[in-house]
Amino acid sequence: MFWFFVLYIPREKKNSWFIFLSRPFFVPLYDNQMRFMKRERVLITGAAGFLGSHLCDRFIKEGYHVIGMDNLITGDLRNIEHLFSLEQFEFYNHDVSKFVHVPGDLKYILHFASPASPIDYLRIPIQTLKVGSLGTHNLLGLAKSKGARILVASTSEIYGDPTVHPQTEDYWGNVNPVGPRGVYDEAKRFQEAITMAYHTFHGMETRIVRIFNTYGPRMRLNDGRVLPAFMGQALRGENLTVFGDGSQTRSFCYVDDLIEGIYRLLLSNCSDPVNVGNPSEITISQFAEEIINLTGMDQKVIYKDLPVDDPKQRQPDITKAKEILNWEPAVAREKGLRVTWEYFKSLPTERLYEEAHHRKF
Repeated sequence: MFWFFVLYIPREKKNSWFIFLSRPFFVPLYDNQMRFMKRERVLITGAAGFLGSHLCDRFIKEGYHVIGMDNLITGDLRNIEHLFSLEQFEFYNHDVSKFVHVPGDLKYILHFASPASPIDYLRIPIQTLKVGSLGTHNLLGLAKSKGARILVASTSEIYGDPTVHPQTEDYWGNVNPVGPRGVYDEAKRFQEAITMAYHTFHGMETRIVRIFNTYGPRMRLNDGRVLPAFMGQALRGENLTVFGDGSQTRSFCYVDDLIEGIYRLLLSNCSDPVNVGNPSEITISQFAEEIINLTGMDQKVIYKDLPVDDPKQRQPDITKAKEILNWEPAVAREKGLRVTWEYFKSLPTERLYEEAHHRKF
């Protein structure tokens, strides 16, 4: 609790040329009131996206003033419409690959603006490259001018189709720079490189999180990734499509666990990249069976050709996250999938048939 000095000014003296001070007194202000008065400000790019919207929720819960920024190329305002009535939230429709200006102080910047699904890489490859390169450069410059700490969202895709399993942070990866996935992989690899350059050359406070497969409410239902694809097909009564023979593996982390790991990394002293994900590995064929059992539907699994450069294995080594952040995932896949399934079931029928949205250029 804090004590705050208040000067009482009689109503009849408000318009006088002098200030009449009368009856000074002290009133108590409690911690939550003090925090409101000096609310620290955080910029979150990609705020209308899957992860960005959950980050907005978390930082508002933690007492920050959140500035959300998104050009809505893949983001959806429905993900953050519940925040628009809050005075501690504001939103800018802006493309961060262009110059970024935010008036006032900033404590933190979290750069989560980027297309993030295979459909995106094919339909908007140039924008995918630009937000990871030009966008990151612009936000590093903003962080430098504000004296803000910046956390950038990297990805397990920087490991490409890995030859090391599970993947540790010191593994350099196996990426095809000119393949269809290269626009995303290389954009994120460049993002890490320029972020570390700003850290070493300018002495800036930077953080790099390598995010593995994540799922939960607010995922884009028809964005081509395996989990929403399976659930969307189940809801529409379609067979589940597995690409390849189904032996490729993924490791799925529930969104609440991921957000907790990101928050801890931001507040840590670690400037090196850190894997954040769930090391519980499963084959895609096994995962399809889990979805069928969860939904209670009677679908079959059909197999199609594996896309070019699709990684065969994906599993994070989270030793560093455990040691530095005291973090590991807490939500079991069964529980997380049930929550996600209920979210998708609650969507209006017309959204089950929406194509992946990309704003026109």
